[in-house]
Amino acid sequence: MSSDRITAESITITGYGDDQIEAYLAVPDREQPYGGVVVIHHMPGYDAWSKEIVRTFAVHGYASLMPNLHYREAPGASPDDASAASRAAGGVPDQRLVGDVAAAAAHLRALPDCNGRIGTIGYCSGGRQSFLAACSLPLQAAVDCYGAFVVAKPPAESGSKVTPILDLAPNLSCPLLGLFGLEDKYPGPDEVAALDAELTRLGKQHEFHSFEGAGHAFFAVNRPAYRPEAAMQGWNHIWEFFGRHLTGSTPAGV
Repeated sequence: MSSDRITAESITITGYGDDQIEAYLAVPDREQPYGGVVVIHHMPGYDAWSKEIVRTFAVHGYASLMPNLHYREAPGASPDDASAASRAAGGVPDQRLVGDVAAAAAHLRALPDCNGRIGTIGYCSGGRQSFLAACSLPLQAAVDCYGAFVVAKPPAESGSKVTPILDLAPNLSCPLLGLFGLEDKYPGPDEVAALDAELTRLGKQHEFHSFEGAGHAFFAVNRPAYRPEAAMQGWNHIWEFFGRHLTGSTPAGV
């Protein structure tokens, strides 16, 4: 009989630049090997909804860890205040993001029952960052949930300092699942099509799904943008995708 018991707690990990940062860990209570998922939170931050996502992965049999990407800007602050501080700084620097995700992946791989197979998933800004991580680190799977500014520059009024990263596509290290809303503007359907075309040209394994009637943040149950039908279809794609790529034995070279 399977168990949905989990252990969830806030921990400290050593992130980019040897910085000590907060992270949220959830581990399934099961006597069998499990894969790991690094959850990359959305721009609103390390909030209650994002922590619920971490626990959801654990209930489904994956060890899951979410680094607090805004911790350095505002240690101990509320998610809203920390997010505001991060926005004022122009967003999370790409190099720092990769270092923090690498640290989270290493922590998961070191867990006693982890099978060594690690994926990432990110929402909003985290979708772009999941693609960035998958182009920068050896991973087994990555999910991009409506990540903007992979293809196009952010609007000047946003204050964001991030830049397009489509040129990193040749370095994609693993299969990529993309989940998008057809009514989204960032990224718009034209940007999704451009990323799809480039990955196809490069022969990179990927699958994209775009949902009618959904815009940005359609997964977020605590926001008006939530679209239950699109979110449920999206979750089904996630479980099938991670089930294919994060189960089994430790991959060679890890």
